[in-house]
Amino acid sequence: MKEYLFYCGGEFQKSDKRLVVTNPYDNSDFAYTYLADNQHIEEAIRKAQDSANLLWNLPSHKIETILLDIANELTKHRRALGEVLALEACKPLKYAISEIDRAAQTFRVAAQEALRLLGEHLSLDWTAAGEGKEAWVKYFPVGVVAGISPFNFPINLATHKIASAIAARCPIVLKPASSTPLSTLELAKIIDNTALPKGALSVLPCNREVGNVLVTDDRIKLLSFTGSPAVGWEMKKRASKKKVVLELGGNAACIIGSTANLDLAIKKSVVGAFAYSGQVCIHAQRFFVHTSVYNEFLDRLIEETKLWKTGNPLEIETDMSSMIDEQNAIRVENWINEALAMGAILHLGGKREGNFVEPTILSGTNSSMKVNSEEVFGPVIVVEKFENFADAIDEVNNSKYGLQAGVFTNLIDEMNLAFDQLQCGGVIINDVPSYRADHMPYGGIKDSGLGREGVKYAIMEMMEPKILVKPK
Repeated sequence: MKEYLFYCGGEFQKSDKRLVVTNPYDNSDFAYTYLADNQHIEEAIRKAQDSANLLWNLPSHKIETILLDIANELTKHRRALGEVLALEACKPLKYAISEIDRAAQTFRVAAQEALRLLGEHLSLDWTAAGEGKEAWVKYFPVGVVAGISPFNFPINLATHKIASAIAARCPIVLKPASSTPLSTLELAKIIDNTALPKGALSVLPCNREVGNVLVTDDRIKLLSFTGSPAVGWEMKKRASKKKVVLELGGNAACIIGSTANLDLAIKKSVVGAFAYSGQVCIHAQRFFVHTSVYNEFLDRLIEETKLWKTGNPLEIETDMSSMIDEQNAIRVENWINEALAMGAILHLGGKREGNFVEPTILSGTNSSMKVNSEEVFGPVIVVEKFENFADAIDEVNNSKYGLQAGVFTNLIDEMNLAFDQLQCGGVIINDVPSYRADHMPYGGIKDSGLGREGVKYAIMEMMEPKILVKPK
């Protein structure tokens, strides 16, 4: 097995506790790293604080160069990094390589944003007391950032935290998911060879008890967490006075209107439904289809899904492979069986073998069934009918989540109604809710989270305004 050291305060280190990484496709142990302990967390936070002034005083062009150097190295080694990601996350290689490309793009966006940090001039003579005065608003780094990233996009979601923090001049301590730490440690190797001040980044796999320090320690000024709602909201309770950004997923919906281009809708919907076994925060889980096109949409969706190639994630032709572990596969299987027992109709799939769950299409569901009301985070979708577009919007909004929604329509009135009334952080027209460009604001409302990612918007979260009032 290949050994990976964790990255603590600018140095690669190990501990006496191994963390073995398993390939979910065949359950083989193929690499190992180490779990950081409380002393490593302490060292990382202290060195992050020590690096803060160095980072803040770096000229913008040097920050830009650092970020571009990282992006270029990611692109240079995209295939090798994609294979590491495919092995640890069981992500089909074509999607794994695409994730490396997205991470490179995220660093390039951060390089651009680093050159134009926020600032504003204010006129104060709106009242007599302000005559002869003016103000400048400048934004300063909030301080040390803690990032906690999930297993499903182990390098790009970590990158959104790391690249944004570097651009904002904030040191960052990042805890990757224990099941997929290797991609982020490969990224740390790349960053270590840049001019980023040592200590400005640490990447520390650790257990939840040790990682809790990142949530509770007052030296951490912002916590950025991507993961489950139950964990995220509990972290917010324990985060004391620090700023908190939460991206918590949901049960994203897609409306297929009567005027939808079905060729486009089918092509997009299969990918949105089943890419990476549905283990995507904006996985298209609930489909609401106008009655006039419902039967055609459902029939064609089933046939298109049958064409998907399942199997080894390292084969470039593979469309879908195993889930991250058997525990989650069993959970998804149980939710399918629960829905069937409550009267849902099975159109495709429904079976599990080990870590693999077949692409599954259900109808006849309602909000009392977990496959409809909860976040499946697996290859399961529900397809239901609607008569009136406003009713479809009500169905989408009948959820405790609100991350993104997709709407296929060629009617401008429906587009406007969807944007005005859908309760979510993003509305995607003529595409599935799983669409994301890495520079756009990304986040949700209700149980789907708090604050926004997307490089510019993450930078805004990581900075604080300070005003200077002076005579003209």
